[in-house]
Amino acid sequence: MVEPRKPQATVGFVDEYCQTYQNLFSDVRNYEYFKFLHMGMISELSRKSLPEIARIVGLKDGQGLHHLLRDAVWDVKALQEMRLWLTLVTIGERSITLCIDETGDKKKGTATDYVAKQYIGNLGKVENGIVSVNAYAVIDNMTYPLMFKVFKPRTRLKSGDQYKTKPQLALEITQELIDYGFNIELVLADSLYGESTELVLALVELKLPFIVAIRSNHVVWLSPGESSLQPLVCL
Repeated sequence: MVEPRKPQATVGFVDEYCQTYQNLFSDVRNYEYFKFLHMGMISELSRKSLPEIARIVGLKDGQGLHHLLRDAVWDVKALQEMRLWLTLVTIGERSITLCIDETGDKKKGTATDYVAKQYIGNLGKVENGIVSVNAYAVIDNMTYPLMFKVFKPRTRLKSGDQYKTKPQLALEITQELIDYGFNIELVLADSLYGESTELVLALVELKLPFIVAIRSNHVVWLSPGESSLQPLVCL
């Protein structure tokens, strides 16, 4: 029986971190590309495309990285669960401030799933691109990326897809993080989520303190005798 070769070493702290995930990859080459991706993501590259990552880590081209993301056999959910477990181990029993936001990337064409002409918040305008709803934990001024879900525009739904708004995706993420064991002491979100009655009522039902923004033209019915509206903060 031929012993599998040891994976190529990269940078010490990258190797140490990625070793936790090694058993998720049956092919040592895919595990190596997994490590190379991490090196690229923490690099100073302004545009972290696969060809650029390949160049900076010393690969001839980005085909191996492309294969890992497109065709290689590995379980995305298992990797996510391992990463969240590591995060929970790191933060211990401390509670988190959960920050919910969306981000997007401008894309050409429609070859990538769920790319469409839509509003991209971090660009501040409508562009052809892809958008995701993201959740971060903040503890002692440190930010921990937790989870994201891709927003699927109605025009790009595939067979079996169900259309979900961004607030609905944010609620799903919040519930999943609670199920994973995260202790949420406060939820922060911008007006896209603050204007969602469904999300706000769900946070109240979950007994989660929250601070959400609302639009300057937000309409509120005042009780008889009230002439002004105080800032709304639910704690």
